[in-house]
Amino acid sequence: MTDLWAAKREQKLTAVEPLAARVRPRTLSDIVGQRHLLAEGKLLPRMINADALTSVILHGPPGTGKTSLAQVIAQATSRRFVRENAASVGVKRIREIIDDAQRILEDSQKRTILFLDEIHRFTKAQQDVLLADVERGLITLIGATTENPLFAVNSALISRSTLFRLEQLSEDETIELLDRTLAHPRAFPNLNITVDDEAKRVWALKSEGDARRAITALEVAVLSATDNADIHITKQIAEDSIQQKVADYGDDGHYDAISAMIKSVRGSDPDAALYWIARMLDAGEDPRFIARRLAILASEDIGNADPQGVVIAQSCWDLVERIGLPEARITLAQCATYLACAPKSNAAYVAIDLALDDIRNDRVLPVPIYLRDGNTSPRSTTDGSGQRVRDLESEHYQYSHNADDQQTGQDYLGVDKRYYEPKDVGFETTMRESLNKRRAARKTKRDG
Repeated sequence: MTDLWAAKREQKLTAVEPLAARVRPRTLSDIVGQRHLLAEGKLLPRMINADALTSVILHGPPGTGKTSLAQVIAQATSRRFVRENAASVGVKRIREIIDDAQRILEDSQKRTILFLDEIHRFTKAQQDVLLADVERGLITLIGATTENPLFAVNSALISRSTLFRLEQLSEDETIELLDRTLAHPRAFPNLNITVDDEAKRVWALKSEGDARRAITALEVAVLSATDNADIHITKQIAEDSIQQKVADYGDDGHYDAISAMIKSVRGSDPDAALYWIARMLDAGEDPRFIARRLAILASEDIGNADPQGVVIAQSCWDLVERIGLPEARITLAQCATYLACAPKSNAAYVAIDLALDDIRNDRVLPVPIYLRDGNTSPRSTTDGSGQRVRDLESEHYQYSHNADDQQTGQDYLGVDKRYYEPKDVGFETTMRESLNKRRAARKTKRDG
């Protein structure tokens, strides 16, 4: 039976739709950006063109077009599209979708795409309901999340899906998006709108690559203009129609930004290190977390090349705890710039990991009798298998301060092994020279 009022209802719904929904892309060519996914020859277009689409998970920052891409995929593959939010959908609803998908597939051979927004909120029970039908292809699952799916989504679901990461739009891509929006027939069909280039740049900068924010700012600027068919949007109007720029952070940003800061310090770039610290502080990061990472870095990447580095990092951590923001930002900046400019060595870090590897994978050495606590009873000098390592019972501990140059020929390990190899950089150059002399002297006295 024909619905005589369907067109009128559709017209009313369209009238209240936000601009971002009205100009949503309908084909892959309508999508701005994401060329790393959508360029000719890439995996996703090949899957769509061959109608060989498997379940996929789209992840990336807000406003990068995850929902739009899912709808485009459904339209390009002529599949039925069902949209749900993983935070609110229940097992009962999932079973209904699966039953409908099976019935429609049997009746019309039309397959179903289930689009789950915020898939990281999917419960274990919901995943269990979906897994079997996703695996046999009864439904095609497209999940969208702003989180890292490797941490936020069940591994069983990950193994049955192809992951695609969407990136924030560049400034030029955002401007291209705004130009396309202004030219779109469903945007503002009855208005004559001109937008200054400077105004577009304001939105491109302050939207931080979020397409929805940029389009919403354009809509606010147009709707708040005077009641006139001819609208001219200037830079000032653009600034007044978008909120203060906020850097995208999120759970991934927490780890990505601190990783960038650490690698910048390790790479001796204080300017980059300061930028990433500023980004974290602006996003509300706990300054104690930054101080803790600087303290770890001071030993891991600088070590004895500049022993003062770990002292400064410890002082920084203490002061950040006592001072708090906003003043603690200065202490963090001082520490980060010092560590970035300091000579670098990971020799101590490498040495302890080598020793731990020997402990875990090789024979565990007993403590030589002459090195044991004098208040304990002498113990066997055999290893765990009962084999004697070395006959040390006749040896006695040699007090280093009584020896020439405070160097004895005593064997402190029982095997010939080197873990710590100072680098020829910073203070470790001095340590390297001294250690080599002492190692040579110990060998000479032991052999003698």
